[in-house]
Amino acid sequence: MKTQWYLLAGVVFTIIVAIFAVLNVAPVEVNFLFGTAEWPLVLVILFSTLMGIVIAGSIGIYQVIMVKRKLQHKQHSGDATTRTAEVRGTEAEAGAVERKNETVGERRRSR
Repeated sequence: MKTQWYLLAGVVFTIIVAIFAVLNVAPVEVNFLFGTAEWPLVLVILFSTLMGIVIAGSIGIYQVIMVKRKLQHKQHSGDATTRTAEVRGTEAEAGAVERKNETVGERRRSR
């Protein structure tokens, strides 16, 4: 349901930008570092909107990737800790069994 709301918001935003851009078709002078050019305002608006979407999307994707990496790192660290605890538990059990066997062996020898 959440994805549908995002999709609906995206469609509404696109329609608003398209209407705004079509209403502004006058030519404007655009100043670059290396010169100037005269473009229709509709292209300037659409290009600016597109670049904003690309930049915001890139930041969002970067954040998702970083969160996934942290989660994977925590899972691997947790797995290592769990394995270490399991090995320690197994060693403790093995030691207890050996001590029990030694005790039983000593009892048999004393008879």
